[in-house]
Amino acid sequence: MYSPTQLFLIYSGLFFTSLVFSILVNSLFMRFARTLGIRESDHMLVRWSSTSKPAFGGIGFYILFLASFTLHGVIFPGQVQSTLRPDLFGLLAATSLGFLMGLADDAYNTKPLLKFMVQLACGGILIASGTRIEVFASSGANVAITLFWVVGMMNSINMLDNMDGITTAVSIGILGAGLIALIVIGPMDPVFSVLMIGVMASLFGFLFFNWNPSRMYMGDTGSQFLGVFLAFVGIRFFWNTPSPEGAWEPARQAVTTLIVFLLPIADTTIVSINRILRGTSPFVGGRDHTTHHLSYAGLTDAQVALTFVALSLLNLFLVFVSFRYIPVWENIHTLIFVAYALVLFSTLFVLTKRTRP
Repeated sequence: MYSPTQLFLIYSGLFFTSLVFSILVNSLFMRFARTLGIRESDHMLVRWSSTSKPAFGGIGFYILFLASFTLHGVIFPGQVQSTLRPDLFGLLAATSLGFLMGLADDAYNTKPLLKFMVQLACGGILIASGTRIEVFASSGANVAITLFWVVGMMNSINMLDNMDGITTAVSIGILGAGLIALIVIGPMDPVFSVLMIGVMASLFGFLFFNWNPSRMYMGDTGSQFLGVFLAFVGIRFFWNTPSPEGAWEPARQAVTTLIVFLLPIADTTIVSINRILRGTSPFVGGRDHTTHHLSYAGLTDAQVALTFVALSLLNLFLVFVSFRYIPVWENIHTLIFVAYALVLFSTLFVLTKRTRP
């Protein structure tokens, strides 16, 4: 229906319009709402920032997600039926549930068990609507790993949101990798393009307020929504995406997913290991994340964020190389990519052992 040039202009217009809207809506929130998500003083002790700030960035994410979902039918009127699919309705329901759970947590500080049950429900909704990881012959194993993936990603994104700009920048990198997969491997599905561009623009707009020194947080409202959405992107564009040649290559799929989500996976894993070794719960907040230890090593908060931006760009480049220049996946490719992941993981892990507040 549209030429490549017209599609480029449409997607560019969508991105910049969403970016401006994100900046405007967050500016309004900054002016009229200054308490949502702010905890009592004792709860702030585990936060990195010493200043209480409102946590409503996730509201802008969700608004633009819904707007993008609606705009797809306006931009591509001949493809309205393509949005009437179980997987998209499941994505809408799961992200909405995650968003509402995060909103409740920001407002009332809900119980961890309730949050965990809601996270399981988000995974269950995606599975019931046809979105699940397909790597095993056993259906039960696929369901189990999908639930683990969704719950794990919702918690990883939440835990990574511990310093200005970190989660926002990493999430932008993950969505950028999703767009690369969509463009290089195809086929181009306009509804996914619109959704990812809209959410990415909302993140860029929020980053204006979230970069150090930040004026607002995304809160659980944002991290829970992003956790579900990014988990869906991971399943749709990495776990279940064939090679550029159309072959089904589980090793490529698993390794590529690892590279795309390496930063949240590494941070959550390292923090959990260290806390278990100390005899404390992995689910209790603290200033012991990889980001914090980079600060203890002498980096400023802005330099820590730039470090994660650089690592996200490197991971993005590796994903592009994987899809664009490796038509057939060999064991040597698995070795190289896994070796990179292990080097990064080991470096961050050793850092947590060598630095102290």
